[in-house]
Amino acid sequence: MLMSLSGPSHPPATGGQPRKLVILLHGLGADGNDLIGLAQYWGRLVPDAEFVSPHAPFPCDMAPYGRQWFSVQDRTPMAVLAGVRAAAPSLDAYIDEELQKRGLTDADAALVGFSQGTMMSLFVGLRRANPLAGILGFSGRMIGAELLRSEIRSRPPTLLVHGTADPVVPFESLAHAEAALKDAGVPVESVACYGVEHSIDQEGLQRGGAFLREVLSGPRS
Repeated sequence: MLMSLSGPSHPPATGGQPRKLVILLHGLGADGNDLIGLAQYWGRLVPDAEFVSPHAPFPCDMAPYGRQWFSVQDRTPMAVLAGVRAAAPSLDAYIDEELQKRGLTDADAALVGFSQGTMMSLFVGLRRANPLAGILGFSGRMIGAELLRSEIRSRPPTLLVHGTADPVVPFESLAHAEAALKDAGVPVESVACYGVEHSIDQEGLQRGGAFLREVLSGPRS
């Protein structure tokens, strides 16, 4: 079932029309308001980019508030993959709609995820027919890694950032995702943030901002 997504946005720092788009995907139990503040940190680095942060399609089934992209009550790989697949069409349609509204293409947009949002970014972003400008993932993991080589359709540059002390999504997930991406021919870099738990620290903010500036600095497609 296709769900229509919406959420907060932050206009380009230039004050003009957006020539680039940064799509922020939050984690389990949060909503679009959780990440839209990143525009304050990164807006000056990509001044012609609008930031949008959709609320995930489903109410969180583990808390009386917040949203989720998929349930993790059943954490078996098959159940998680099914959940990601169910949410993917709604996210795909949202990306198409937001680009179309602004007269932009995939090459003008970057996906940024945190935790579940990273899992969705990697799953959807690599299966789009046209490559996005980049994918930036914090504290996430690769869902369905064994399927990637057969299902991948585009290979946008990707940066993965993960805290070594993450108690929610194990730090080992970083190496696993990086290996799967390399195996599928995706240009990928990773950043290990020492002592950081399930969050984005100053190093992650700086590296992520530099990545967005790099992938979104090219001429408009």
